[in-house]
Amino acid sequence: MNMGASSEVGRLRTVMLHRPGPEIARLTPRNNDSLLFDGIPWLGRAQDEHDAFAQALRDHDVEVLYLAGLLTETLADPVARTSIIDSTIASLRLGDGLRTHLAASLADLDPASLATVLMAGLRNDEITHRTIVTSLLQPEDFLIDPLPNLLFTRDSSVWLPGHVAITSLAMPARVRETQLTGLIYEHHPRFADVPRLHGPHLEHLEGGDVMLLAAGVVAVGVGERTTPAGFERLARQVLAAGLAETVLAVPIAQERATMHLDTIVTMVDVDTVVIYPNMAAGLRAHPVTWDGHDLVVGATGSFFDVAARAMGIERLHVIDTGLDPVTAEREQWDDGNNTLAIDARLAVAYERNEETNARLAEHGIEVIAISGSELGSGRGGPRCMSCPIQRD
Repeated sequence: MNMGASSEVGRLRTVMLHRPGPEIARLTPRNNDSLLFDGIPWLGRAQDEHDAFAQALRDHDVEVLYLAGLLTETLADPVARTSIIDSTIASLRLGDGLRTHLAASLADLDPASLATVLMAGLRNDEITHRTIVTSLLQPEDFLIDPLPNLLFTRDSSVWLPGHVAITSLAMPARVRETQLTGLIYEHHPRFADVPRLHGPHLEHLEGGDVMLLAAGVVAVGVGERTTPAGFERLARQVLAAGLAETVLAVPIAQERATMHLDTIVTMVDVDTVVIYPNMAAGLRAHPVTWDGHDLVVGATGSFFDVAARAMGIERLHVIDTGLDPVTAEREQWDDGNNTLAIDARLAVAYERNEETNARLAEHGIEVIAISGSELGSGRGGPRCMSCPIQRD
């Protein structure tokens, strides 16, 4: 299979999702803030909503791969098992005695059970072995933290033409996610010999900030999650490898509501974006190219103008949602601008954002509306919940 992508709107062929699982059931009023959820989802309903999302993709001939299944298959490899167990128990809060016990007990688990622990975590009261560390911790304290944000597979890896970039997640609650995706890409036979870029050991870069505007043109949001240094690192790698001709740095507000570039703007056609109108006028871009030896920074300008020049088109068409300020803010918060294109002019969006979806339809964009009342409590829409592995 010719894996990779060079645009946001080429025909989607293969995607990686993560169906909400027991890690979501670990959320409580005490930990949901630190685990980056604004509410506590109803797991059963979230699974129903996610299943409908996955089926909508299959109905349009998209192959759906599940992260949990890929991880379980990867853990059949003894080298992969040893590697992920070592990295998972490296936390200094465990202490030597507990670390030794966990290493042995995790090694005894079958691949499916080990995958569950890696994703859902492990509480102090779920083991019987006692050390001074376990005695001093509360019974409900996590020895291995759960990863409820695995739901948002867009963030931990980004596919480029024939390459995959393993990202470096900024928030402590999400750091282990890239250990799991990195393990899959390194050891699963489906991804054998796929070149890898970036990595969790490098500067912060998140997939929700990376947008493939056109073949050879990549935009990267720089804000709460992706740092300026993270942008520079990716730009250097992508440009030096010839995977792009221009990479745009797009500064965005460092706020929860605009945590990633794709919470503000997404593509719905080869030359058309849908954007949160309150951000449109002030959105800027710094074009960066490669002179054969180093990065070259061009003149800063309007995101739309700079992007159009880089894409080689007359202008980038903009669907601002045209809503009154209150409705615009509500629907942006509910990921109204976070659409997933299955093909040009065919996009998945949350049904709750009725006015945004109506504007898309007025502009000839076919909207596949899905329910997201529970899925959206982690502040992510259809694009956030999907990692395209292959696009035409």
